[in-house]
Amino acid sequence: MAPLPDGFSYAEWNATYNGLSFGIAAMGSATIFFWLQLPNVTKNYRTALTITGIVTLIATYHYIRIFNSWSEAFTVASKDGGDYTVQLTGAPFNDGYRYVDWLLTVPLLLIELILVMKLPQAETVNLSWKLGLASALMVALGYPGEIQEDLSVRWFWWCLSMIPFCYVVFTLAVGLAEATSKQPSPAAASLASAARYLTVFSWLTYPFVYMVKSVGLAGPAATMYEQVGYSIADVMAKAVFGVLIWALAAEKSAVEESGKLLPN
Repeated sequence: MAPLPDGFSYAEWNATYNGLSFGIAAMGSATIFFWLQLPNVTKNYRTALTITGIVTLIATYHYIRIFNSWSEAFTVASKDGGDYTVQLTGAPFNDGYRYVDWLLTVPLLLIELILVMKLPQAETVNLSWKLGLASALMVALGYPGEIQEDLSVRWFWWCLSMIPFCYVVFTLAVGLAEATSKQPSPAAASLASAARYLTVFSWLTYPFVYMVKSVGLAGPAATMYEQVGYSIADVMAKAVFGVLIWALAAEKSAVEESGKLLPN
């Protein structure tokens, strides 16, 4: 939990406020959608879709907590109809909720992708453990740097967290290519590929947002870009990614039910 800088303009405060609101709305809507779609996929893919909904539910909860913490940290007022002024209340802004969220949801994101691809059981278990632990380690190593103002310390923890990060990204981009090509239809293969590369693309935004405070930005502007950047990346990595997981599950269910693929 790092102290907030003083001197926020209303535009900076409001951009962050709206970014967090967007996160709540997107994650909450996605959760409802995924769970309503459970009856529309075969039982082979319901576990993956259930996990998808759990991921966005956890994210919704933590975004509500972050939003409330942000709102409580400021007093926003307009005197005599003039411009809004923003002042710190002294209440701490707890951005640690974001890391608790990632620690829970990031491994689940990877596991839901592995489950919906319907790999052999031994490979599914092996990949789930490896990618789940690597992603949890990545998040755990990133947090100590996030709460530091010393740039050298931030860079140190950034470099450490990039080690498991690179392993996961490489596995998604290269290691799962063969499994993607073995999907039961061209549409399923295309959706599996899109899900893999969306994960890679959305994940690549996190290291850059993490280092916003190390590239010349500071104070309220850096905090705004960090919070809005993380919110956009989260929606892509969870809600939009979840839609691809649902689409892949629906496509494979349709193929199985049509008799083109015999379930294992």
